[in-house]
Amino acid sequence: MRLINVERTRMPVGKRLPARGVPNALADHEVLCTDNVVEAEAALSPLLGDVRIRFGADGRGEGFQATMNAVRLPQTALIYADLRAACTLSVRCAAEAFTVHMATHDPVRARVGAGEFTEVNAFRALVAGPGSAYVLDLGRDCPQLIMRIERDALERQLTRMLGRSVTEPVAFDPVGDLATDEAQRWHTAIQLLSSEIMSQGSLVQQGVGSMPIEELVISTLLYIQPSNYRERLRGTGRPAGRVAVRRAMEYIDDHLAERITLADLARHAGVSVRSIQAGFRDDLATTPVAYIRDRRLDQVRHVLLEALPSDGLTVGAVADRWGFGNAGTFAVRYRRRFGETPSETLRR
Repeated sequence: MRLINVERTRMPVGKRLPARGVPNALADHEVLCTDNVVEAEAALSPLLGDVRIRFGADGRGEGFQATMNAVRLPQTALIYADLRAACTLSVRCAAEAFTVHMATHDPVRARVGAGEFTEVNAFRALVAGPGSAYVLDLGRDCPQLIMRIERDALERQLTRMLGRSVTEPVAFDPVGDLATDEAQRWHTAIQLLSSEIMSQGSLVQQGVGSMPIEELVISTLLYIQPSNYRERLRGTGRPAGRVAVRRAMEYIDDHLAERITLADLARHAGVSVRSIQAGFRDDLATTPVAYIRDRRLDQVRHVLLEALPSDGLTVGAVADRWGFGNAGTFAVRYRRRFGETPSETLRR
């Protein structure tokens, strides 16, 4: 779990309580077990944001034991967290990701920003966006299943679904109704992802093939959860970009590791090169060349994040694999896009 320094987690001998309710897919992926509040906050913060855990008037947190099981994929993470004590979990500034909090046992009282408290239960989820502040009032039996979706991954998927650039931040309604017929798509997507994580012979277990499943999870959330983009996704807002651009984007994704020319895109889309250039400019506010470069940078980041020290992988080798021959130019573009150097990503 690269977002957490698991070597910092500990549990005094003799005090560990047995795990409860952990989903089968995450049972073998424990990354935290501690009765130390500071350690729990340090482990949860990289996943959720600036986390603070506070107890009631006595401040003792009787029975507190934080356990967390988690699996991180390139674009998402699936997390099961259980604190085993009545407490308030505050996220003062959420991470650069969207998180969907689902109660798996007792209801949770939740509030986003300065809004009213609402109940999160088996039929109502909390959806928090990047940079938001939210509070969860937890009882002694309030474990949560949390789906984390990286912001850039969600915006890329939204761009593909719209056929045009995302011009404003995505803002979801803070409460999601999990009891609707449409929400069954979300449950199915989560179950499929869980099944792939759990199955030893799956492509996900072999380190490949997770992205289409993750994209299903992301696109399902975008489709079912009310947001400032949902009506456009459903075709009742402005037109969702021209067909030629969407076909060109699909071609780029399918041939990203190959040499791609403007002529290739035009031929696949059935239009002229000039039309492809105009379409990318009007619908995506970019050029085909810049779009291809950014998608390849995304792939470089994916490979660097997934690399293990034993792999002996170098930044130069990955950059060259995805067509970035000039190391200096590559490093500048990478940092501009992700806010850190390729070496910093590799060392995570």
